[in-house]
Amino acid sequence: MRFAISIPQFVSDGEFDPARFRAYMARAEALGFESAWTLEQTLGTMPFMSPLQTLSYAAACTERIRLGCVVFVTPLHSPVHLAKDLSTLDQLSRGRIEIGVGTGGRHRMFSAFQVDPTSLVARFNEGLRLMKALWTEPRVNFDGRFWQLKDAAMEPKPFQKPHPPIWFGASHPDALRRAVKYGNGFFGAGSSTTKRFAEQVPIVRQALAEAGRDAASFKIGKRVYIAVDNDAHRARRRISESLHRFYPFLELSDLEAVAVYGPPDACVRGLREVAEAGAELILLNPVFDEAEQTERLVAEVVPRLS
Repeated sequence: MRFAISIPQFVSDGEFDPARFRAYMARAEALGFESAWTLEQTLGTMPFMSPLQTLSYAAACTERIRLGCVVFVTPLHSPVHLAKDLSTLDQLSRGRIEIGVGTGGRHRMFSAFQVDPTSLVARFNEGLRLMKALWTEPRVNFDGRFWQLKDAAMEPKPFQKPHPPIWFGASHPDALRRAVKYGNGFFGAGSSTTKRFAEQVPIVRQALAEAGRDAASFKIGKRVYIAVDNDAHRARRRISESLHRFYPFLELSDLEAVAVYGPPDACVRGLREVAEAGAELILLNPVFDEAEQTERLVAEVVPRLS
């Protein structure tokens, strides 16, 4: 089992502390986390820093740790701009970027992005094909439903060849099978319960077998919102309140069900269940007191899961 850590993005207006961020990233690297991840939330009351700019800053603060976003809601982006930004970021980090992609579900305000929600999957599929073409082909001729390019070149290509690993965020069986067909890994959502994740993993593994793909070459991960606190009631209240700002369309009881919280023993049990459900990489995602939570996780929880 391998572990990743979230990158702090919850920053209110005027409160970003560059020194604290640099120290957090340096510590995450020193503690041996395999990777560090952002997520994307453009609109909402939760003060989220943009993932691309946050990743760029994180790359400048580190040397070895891999960096990613899970997930970019790619139908809300221009695939040309996103391909350029990610290629640049992979060059700046000297090939340390991981890319998570997803449709984002139908609860988003698509009208703010001039996107028809009925064409969500089609835009997602076509946008991913175009990004891969821009990353791998010297000249791109693309005649799609949404985007058309004629003899277009994009340089520089990503540092990693043919391109950075692509993880799919998915929940519907069709999306899980699409992850196997077009991606390098599947990442279970933080808003998904361990029980739901355990139902998704067999679908992925069956699709891998049907496609004749080597299961060892396809990664399976899970984001876990977590709070270590000797007072379980306080941990539940704090993590639920934080997540409700991020997922206002979910009930508090649903948010409690997706989180792992409480004393170290409870957190060990919760993470062990995630691993037993099929997670090979667990993304530990504190949502408050990130630096302090990370230290407790490494000292009191992670060693008991080796």
